[in-house]
Amino acid sequence: MSGFETATNLLFLLVAAVFVVGLHLMNSPVSARAGNLLSAGAMSVAFVTTVAVLAHDDVIKPRGVVVLAAGLLVGSAIGAWGARTVELTDMPQLVSLFNAAGGGAAALIAFVDVGNRAGHVEAFTAVSVSAALDVALGVLTFSGSLVAAGKLQGTISGNPVIFPGSRLLTAVPAVVLLGAGVVLVASGGGLTLLTVMGVAALVLGVAMVMPIGGADMPVVISLLNACTGLAVAMTGFMLDNVLLITAGALVGASGSILTRLMAVAMNRSLLRIMAGGFGTAGGSVTVGAGAGVRSIAADDVAIQLAYASRVVIVPGYGLAAAQAQHEIAALSEQLTANGVDVVYAIHPVAGRMPGHMNVLLAEANVPYDVMRDLDESNVALPTADVALVVGANDVTNPAARRPGSSIYGMPILDVDRARSVVVIKRSMGHGYAGIENELYGNVRTGMLFADAKAGLAQIAAALKELVR
Repeated sequence: MSGFETATNLLFLLVAAVFVVGLHLMNSPVSARAGNLLSAGAMSVAFVTTVAVLAHDDVIKPRGVVVLAAGLLVGSAIGAWGARTVELTDMPQLVSLFNAAGGGAAALIAFVDVGNRAGHVEAFTAVSVSAALDVALGVLTFSGSLVAAGKLQGTISGNPVIFPGSRLLTAVPAVVLLGAGVVLVASGGGLTLLTVMGVAALVLGVAMVMPIGGADMPVVISLLNACTGLAVAMTGFMLDNVLLITAGALVGASGSILTRLMAVAMNRSLLRIMAGGFGTAGGSVTVGAGAGVRSIAADDVAIQLAYASRVVIVPGYGLAAAQAQHEIAALSEQLTANGVDVVYAIHPVAGRMPGHMNVLLAEANVPYDVMRDLDESNVALPTADVALVVGANDVTNPAARRPGSSIYGMPILDVDRARSVVVIKRSMGHGYAGIENELYGNVRTGMLFADAKAGLAQIAAALKELVR
């Protein structure tokens, strides 16, 4: 082995190790930024090293280096623009588009590599399984991720799209995909069978995701993220590239773990989620409807907060959708300045994905040390004078403790165990589970019917007048 090969192999090994460290750092909101920057730096080193290897082996000519550089510049510009302009509430859509790009790129590499091996049966046979899995996973991820992003963005209906024969529409491309894959591997076939697989996977991706409701899309996106990683790993096996195998395996493993965490947080199996027909928000009912619901004004809330010793804030998707993170941060600062102990109770699926709410609050300079996870929150809630729920629904529903409820067993925040509860919500509309929230009829609960941003601003103004 030459000195150049030794150096590049060591660099690739170092990059793989840094990827692992970066992924570990992303486990905590406090170190996630450093982990992201570290992983991005490692990827830059990997890209430069790969180009150097290709140039050294005379695989690419000077013109090819120019094309790669142009692609790098254009892609970096688009990525930087997207990262700076996307709203935090739209982050899952951006992740889904990244999934589509990664899966599609992996599949395209498989087609090119198989094309280059045309006429060399033995060469193709050695990578046939990897090529088949690469195309199947990559193309399915590409089309499925685009549909998922569209559902979250609202360009495609968030309702489950189910019609007579829809299950058959899913089964047919799945059978074709499996059959073509088996024949491809067994016969050593080439691009024709691979193209059949690609078309079947394209249809299957759409047919699988369309029947799933919009509220379940974050779980689907996480699953497709895992598929992207596996497709990249298959590309690594085809190209005999250890770095691609490592990076793909890390993405696949982390995506699988995240998918499981989200499913557990909703107490629903992945099979039930992928079966579709669930996961849409229920219709709203008249404001103030429901037995025992007590409507209160912003002044009433301000009085409760002014005389509280401890306040636990429970943010949910309603806060994220209203982009009221700065208002809640300002209110908590106001309370802290008045000597009130304030913490945030964050459910694993608050917002849209695990960690999403933490990032949203961090953007408004809410300190990480006042953010509590589910278990810590449920220790703090019984000691709270006021639990202020902003836009959270199913994750606060006591019905999850009652056998027979459709959300029975779902881990929830024990908001009803606080001395007093205030819920800021635009209406009595249901959450994704489509059932009444029993918290709203609790004798200790007061409902402030308002947009999260406007409601919090009204409370802050009233509180300012009280403590003047």
